[in-house]
Amino acid sequence: MDSGFVTTDFRDNGLAAVTFGHPAHNALPSGLLAELTAALRHAGGQPHVRLILLQSAGDRTFCAGASFDELLALEDEEAGTAFFRGVADVINAIRTVPKLVIGRTQGKAVGGGVGFMAACDYCFATEQVAVRLSEVSLNIGPFVIAPALERKIGLAAFTELALNPSRFFDAQWALQKGLVHHLSPSIGAMDDAIRQFCGPLLDKNTEALSALKRTLWRGTEDWDELLARQAAISGRLALSNDAKLLLRKLKK
Repeated sequence: MDSGFVTTDFRDNGLAAVTFGHPAHNALPSGLLAELTAALRHAGGQPHVRLILLQSAGDRTFCAGASFDELLALEDEEAGTAFFRGVADVINAIRTVPKLVIGRTQGKAVGGGVGFMAACDYCFATEQVAVRLSEVSLNIGPFVIAPALERKIGLAAFTELALNPSRFFDAQWALQKGLVHHLSPSIGAMDDAIRQFCGPLLDKNTEALSALKRTLWRGTEDWDELLARQAAISGRLALSNDAKLLLRKLKK
């Protein structure tokens, strides 16, 4: 459990529910990121899977973002780039799997977790959801997730989010900006809404849904290289003395 977990529930109706969890508020160490990437790609490659549901464990926090312990342990640019490539790999897996990925978000999301919400093709949330990009306050920056957020909510909303690193933006903001598509008052109501949404799609032609997914992501064909470059920027900045000092203070 200390390193987190990823599970996949292949359901008879063609839905694959990929769940990640970590005891530190569903944080994202590199091992969990690699497992999550592999799980998404595996589910996307199964012919009987029609939709993928991406969710996290628990009922309070969707995702706390990067693992502070792992960020503090980075020793060189190669390790820093590799860590942030883990987030890039998850986003690119969501982008490239031939199945639509539905997001299920039940609470606060920070950093990479917000990027995952933006990458999902359709995203459900509860009214308890709140999102924050804290990277600037750590002297880093939300570089890896920037393309996904710009694509989903636009440059103006991304700028507002990125330049207010201490502020949580509430669920209504996320809905108005297009980060989420549907809000529910509770987790139970959200799960009911997801069933009602997914049910009709699970009966549709898989080739048509895959073609729709490719259409939705048109213009992102360079993201393997783009997100790798963005990861290198984050990896370099995470090694700075200023970033390390802030991370130690926050950990204490």
